Amino acid sequence: MRVQIVDPPAYTPPYDRALCAALARSGAEVELVTSRFAYGPVPPAEGYRVSEVFYRRSGGRPAAGLPRRALKVAEHVADMTRFRRDGGARDVVHYQWLPVPVLDGRLLPRVRPRVLTAHGVLRREDFQRRLARGLRGLLKRMDAVVALSEHGARRLRDEAGIDTDRVRVIPHGALDYLTRLPDEAPLPDELAAVEGPVILCFGLIRPYKGVDVLLEAFRSVDGAELWVVGRPLGVALDELRKLAARPRGTVRLVPRFVPDRELAAYFRRADLVVLPHRDAEQSGVLYAALAFGKPIVMSDVGGFAEVAAHGAGRLVPPGDPEALREAIERLLADPDLRGRLAASARDAAAGPYSWDAVAEQTLALYRELLG
Repeated sequence: MRVQIVDPPAYTPPYDRALCAALARSGAEVELVTSRFAYGPVPPAEGYRVSEVFYRRSGGRPAAGLPRRALKVAEHVADMTRFRRDGGARDVVHYQWLPVPVLDGRLLPRVRPRVLTAHGVLRREDFQRRLARGLRGLLKRMDAVVALSEHGARRLRDEAGIDTDRVRVIPHGALDYLTRLPDEAPLPDELAAVEGPVILCFGLIRPYKGVDVLLEAFRSVDGAELWVVGRPLGVALDELRKLAARPRGTVRLVPRFVPDRELAAYFRRADLVVLPHRDAEQSGVLYAALAFGKPIVMSDVGGFAEVAAHGAGRLVPPGDPEALREAIERLLADPDLRGRLAASARDAAAGPYSWDAVAEQTLALYRELLG
C-alpha cells in the first residue's frame, strides 16, 4: 500500500514522523510530504521517505505580519497546485494539516480515498469560527476524518455534521522516540543543581493553556519548584514574569523553544507534569509525559479524561486554581500514589497509545476505504 502523509506547514513533526515510521514497520510504502521545520532538528526518517516540497522559499518560517502572511498564502496555493498536479503515485492521501481550508478544499488532488486527521481545530474557542471559514466544507470532502479522542469525534458529528460512518477515533501515540535519543543533552547547570520535587509545565505558552491558572495555584505550594518551559505565543513574557514572582516557592521560566535533544532531560527530572489547560482537544505534551512514565495532573477538557481513565493522571476542573493546588499538593505528599500513576502511564504508552497500535488502526481504516 502506497501512503502519503501530508503536513504542508510541518506543524507536528513528532506526530507525523512517528506515524510514518509505524506505518512503514507495518509494511506500507510511506512518503511524508511536508516543509522544512524552522525550529530545530526533527526525528530521522525510519523506513519512509520525506519530500520537503512546501514553502521552499520561506523555508517554513513563521508568517509574522500581514504582508508576510499574504506571501505565505500565495506560496501555499502555488505549492498545493503543484502537489495536485505532480503528487506522484499513491493509494491513500492522509492529510495532517491543511492550514487554509477555504482554499485547500478546492486544491485537493483527485486521488481518493482522502483522510484528514483533525489536529488542533477542535478546541471550543476556535471550532465554530473555523467551521464558518471553510473547515466544514473541507471536512465534507474527506472520505474519512480521524479524531484523536471520542470527545473530538462527537464534536465532528454533532457540530460539523460529519456522517458518523466517516468519523473514526484513532488516538495520538506516546512520543516514545524522545526516550531514546542518541544525543540527549543534560539540563542547564542551574537546573541540574536543583534539589527537591520539580513540577513541570512544558510546551508553547498560549492563553488557552492556563499557565496563569497554574501560577495562581502554585502561590501557596511549599517544598517544590515549578518549571515553566516553552516559547510564549500570544502571552506577554513580562506578564508571565510578574505572575511567576508572586508564589512563595521558586518558579523558573525557560521562555524559548526547547528542541528534542534538550526536552528529555526536563521530563526525566520532573516529579510531576501539569497540563492546566482551559481548553484543548489533545496535547503532544501529554503523550510525551506518558512516554516518560510521569504522573500527570490535567484539566478535564477535551480528550484528556480518556487518558486519565487508564489511570495515568488526575483530573481537575479547568480554570480552578484551588482544585489544581490540592491535586498538586496531594501528589507531592504521596510518593506511592505518584508511583502508581507513573506505572499506569508507562502501561498506557506501551499499550493503547503505542504507535504500533495506532498504525494497526490506521491501516485498517485505509484498507476499508480502498475496499
